[in-house]
Amino acid sequence: MKNTKKILAVILVMAMAMAMSSFALAEDAITIAVIGPFTGAAAIYGNSCRYGAQIAAEEINAQGGLQVKLIEGDDVHDPEKSINAYNNALDNGAQMVDGCTTTTPCIAVGAQANEDRVFMLTPSASSEDVVNGKDNVFQVCFTDPAQGAASAEYISGHGLPTKVAIIYNNADAYSTGIYQTFKEKAGEVGIEVVSETTFTDETTDFSVQVTAAKDAGAELVFLPIYYTPASMILQTAKGMEYAPVWFGVDGMDGILTIEGFDTSLAEGVMLLTPFSADAQDEQTVNFVTKYKELTGEIPNQFAADSYDAIYALYTASVNAGIDGSTSPEDACELLIGQFTSPDFKIEGVTGTMTWDASGMVTKTPTAVVIENGVYVGFNG
Repeated sequence: MKNTKKILAVILVMAMAMAMSSFALAEDAITIAVIGPFTGAAAIYGNSCRYGAQIAAEEINAQGGLQVKLIEGDDVHDPEKSINAYNNALDNGAQMVDGCTTTTPCIAVGAQANEDRVFMLTPSASSEDVVNGKDNVFQVCFTDPAQGAASAEYISGHGLPTKVAIIYNNADAYSTGIYQTFKEKAGEVGIEVVSETTFTDETTDFSVQVTAAKDAGAELVFLPIYYTPASMILQTAKGMEYAPVWFGVDGMDGILTIEGFDTSLAEGVMLLTPFSADAQDEQTVNFVTKYKELTGEIPNQFAADSYDAIYALYTASVNAGIDGSTSPEDACELLIGQFTSPDFKIEGVTGTMTWDASGMVTKTPTAVVIENGVYVGFNG
């Protein structure tokens, strides 16, 4: 009987120790939901964000101290599925969100997260509608209006052709928002817009749009669009022997990885982006090396933004004393306080970032050009 009691006592002590250990691990790890399209037409964007987040979490956890746990949710670039991914992540202990990747799902999830009081930091959803009216939703990438105005200023200020055609998606908030501010700024900086044509998500024949640009004598075509329609436009232009300067935005990042696409068609294409994989600073070189080891590919801007997003959430959590025992609601208010503090600043691979109560980020975009199948900094 004594031996039995001793055995039971030992088992009880071990069980208590294991419970205490598990509790300590829970308190020492913050749980972040990473939500984006990991399958479907926008998977290049979502998986880039996913892998960027994974690298950041691995680096943070290797340091010791507060740990980061990721819960991944595939939204297939669909608002309804994005809400499902969000709810599933919360059910599994998520305290904050790195997501969503694309604008329309992010608007839907942001509205729900605002009601639930869950903090969201989207790495790549760039529409102002993502953050408008929501004090808990913040952005890592610069907004659509910022991209449009900055693109016009860059073209005007760097000796690029100023006789410009615009081809944009009038069914997409991202594309339309950039187009509107580009056109407004173009008139202020001496850019002559000679052709404006549109398309929708269902468009597969771009001969009308390209013909209009060519017939108008456009020497530069501005493409505030995603990479899939951009690849079709480049193919159409080749068939017409039309070779203007092509200038895009961050949504075109990923064009070199489209299966079956002739990347020589993208030679000379310029993009406005906050990230250049060929930068030689130690932080970027380290990130690019790890990303290539993980995926076999060169990281795009989406991967870099998500990498920075995890570090921003982690840094703010450390500053605010958030750990695994903090409720999502309490974490939300503490994170809002951090991100809106004038002293909060993140030095990331996409630049130096600060935020204000609008949720929009302040950082400076730069241009890259595709040369020999890779992105390089543009020094024009």
